[in-house]
Amino acid sequence: MGMGTGQVTPAVAVADAAASAEVTGVVTASAEVTGVVTAEVTARWRATAAATGPADRAGVEHAVRAAYRAAGLAEPSDIRWFGSPLAAAEAALELRAAGASTVREAVRTLPWEAVRRQAVDRTGAVGWPPLWALTGGELGPVTNALADRIRGAVLDRLAPDPAVGDLPPGDAGVARERRTTARLALLDAVRGQHDAPWFAAFEAAGVLGAAPDGAPGAVGAEGEGIAALAEVARTTGWWWPYADTVLISERPTALHRDEAGRLDRADGPALEYSDGFALHAWRGMPVPAEFLAGLGTVTVERIRTEENAELRRVLLEHYGYERYLADSGAEPLHRDATGVLWRIQLPDDEPVVMVEVVNSTAEPDGTFRTYWLRVPPDTRTARAGVAWTFGTTEAEYHPQRET
Repeated sequence: MGMGTGQVTPAVAVADAAASAEVTGVVTASAEVTGVVTAEVTARWRATAAATGPADRAGVEHAVRAAYRAAGLAEPSDIRWFGSPLAAAEAALELRAAGASTVREAVRTLPWEAVRRQAVDRTGAVGWPPLWALTGGELGPVTNALADRIRGAVLDRLAPDPAVGDLPPGDAGVARERRTTARLALLDAVRGQHDAPWFAAFEAAGVLGAAPDGAPGAVGAEGEGIAALAEVARTTGWWWPYADTVLISERPTALHRDEAGRLDRADGPALEYSDGFALHAWRGMPVPAEFLAGLGTVTVERIRTEENAELRRVLLEHYGYERYLADSGAEPLHRDATGVLWRIQLPDDEPVVMVEVVNSTAEPDGTFRTYWLRVPPDTRTARAGVAWTFGTTEAEYHPQRET
């Protein structure tokens, strides 16, 4: 997709930032070197964020102890491994109940803040925003969305939301208190591989090892601490640092996502851990495991009788709009030279309105392919629907040539 007038691509932004930094006296690599290094770093941490499989436990434990030493703390004597964040969070709740103190601020928060300041100082006020855009800004949306899904699922398993369901007042109060406690236990966690957006930015800025210009990385205990945290993140998942105990979750054993980075799988868990903790999703939407198991036998009647509107949309999408139109005996709403407008009326939900169009260019075998374009529910003509897909109105839609 082309950029409009006045828009600046990230690569240009980096080049401009590098030039400005040179003028202001901030030491920086050339824009060309910076761009290449940044792309390589981002790709590497993207792979880390999505990695599955068992950790190098000995390496992780060595790095965890180094993080404690850098924070000025005694090394933990008890390091426990778990198959998933759920199992580790359950253990965290038990530690909290026994009076254990989290040391997350010393181990993660303080060195993190110090190294972030060093990164901004190194790149300059002008250089940091575009550098972030190419690293953490690029990785953040998908990675953070995944981490939030995990956190939400763990929280719901540990302490179901009292607002969902009908609990007596006394039971609801207990449920709210437990949910608050579980939320606090989750705040004790360090996200491991899901901190990849920040590590990508730190590395590209030259505060995880040497910078592209040859300058040393982050200095002092903070630099040692952030290097240790990065080493943990490279091969494992979430972990909980307490005064004398560390709880570490393995990474998932399987991760399935669609082209947009959303959790997505029709025939099993989209995210799965070795101990059985799993998330099921269809194009990003959470769905029950038993719901997915029935997708292979979906019928028109099954779609019509599904009470949950979101699940009904999943059923309809999986079944196929064209197939549903044919099997349900739907009638066309409007026809014109551009195509046929169809409406699928759904109970307790907005209708699905589609335009059926035929490609004017023949396929290699001489046939003409049919496409189905979903358009707004208030569309009244096929031409208006096609015009909407081009971002214009029916009156303004006058294609010179159709392909």
